[in-house]
Amino acid sequence: MSGKIRWGVVGSGGIARRRTIPEGIIAARNAELAAVCDVNEQTNRAVADQFHVKAVNSLPELLTLDVDAIYIATPAYLHHEQVIQAAQAGKHVLCEKPLGIAVNEIRKMISICKKSKIKLGTAFLMRFQSQHQAALRMIKEDKLGKLVYGRAQLSCWYPPMAGAWRQSKSQGGGGSLIDMGGHCIDLLEMFFGDVKRVSCFANRLVHSYETEDSASVLLEFENGATGTVDTCFCIPDNSSKNVLEIYGSKGSILCKNTIGQGPHGEMVAFLEGESAGYDAQQAREHANGLPINPQPINTYQAEIEEFSQAILDHRPCLNSAEIGLANQKVICACYKSALTGRTVKI
Repeated sequence: MSGKIRWGVVGSGGIARRRTIPEGIIAARNAELAAVCDVNEQTNRAVADQFHVKAVNSLPELLTLDVDAIYIATPAYLHHEQVIQAAQAGKHVLCEKPLGIAVNEIRKMISICKKSKIKLGTAFLMRFQSQHQAALRMIKEDKLGKLVYGRAQLSCWYPPMAGAWRQSKSQGGGGSLIDMGGHCIDLLEMFFGDVKRVSCFANRLVHSYETEDSASVLLEFENGATGTVDTCFCIPDNSSKNVLEIYGSKGSILCKNTIGQGPHGEMVAFLEGESAGYDAQQAREHANGLPINPQPINTYQAEIEEFSQAILDHRPCLNSAEIGLANQKVICACYKSALTGRTVKI
């Protein structure tokens, strides 16, 4: 294997064409694009021509080529079988979230990948966002003290569209919760640790398609802290600021638009240390806080470079399949809670 990982892409339209191929694989210093595959042959040919690579008509054909890793960006219901096919062909796999619709599917995927001695990663790219990583370092350095509460929000306007798999339960597994809420839950677990139990409300308030267009989740973490996730397909894009809030006994981190596909947003820390005493007036100083502005990085490039380097170095990848499994356990518990009206343990 050379110093660059050769990638094949399954599901070359959509997010792969818009972001992951140009910003991730093409831009990565340790990767190169070799071939693309999609059920829409016209789209796939256009993508292949755009990036000057080979177009193939099926995953089995792609797996016969000289590629080291496969990026899977197909509808969620296809992930299970496609990951297994790639693993059995000896190809490493970076799969879009959710890894699978059912928890047992993901467990099987992980088992087969381990037996095949290939790496399976989950494309939770928002973990790589430089401000999120700066916030994580501050938490590990005890700048916020004991974590108490977190909130993560990711919403957009997603109207009914013919053939949209995220609007089909059988193809997407759900709507706004599994699609965008998965990112929010993953980020909160990165900061707070494992989720212990959940309570969830999922609704169709605006749009008439099969899956939920809005969901709110209350999370309890193993460390005793709590958190909320709110995610909607029925709020205009500019009206949702994709808020991230982290509160602890020594201060807080408040953010706007760091959750998303861009490299940065607004992040401010309010740190009081151990000196804060009781104030019966509960007076608030109108301080601006400490801006957190590390060097922005492209999260698509970061996730491709990390996974590629893990292959080259023969080490575990940071965005592991276990992260994807943990996330889907929480998601499934959320849907069960929404259905039964009860709190559900993970």
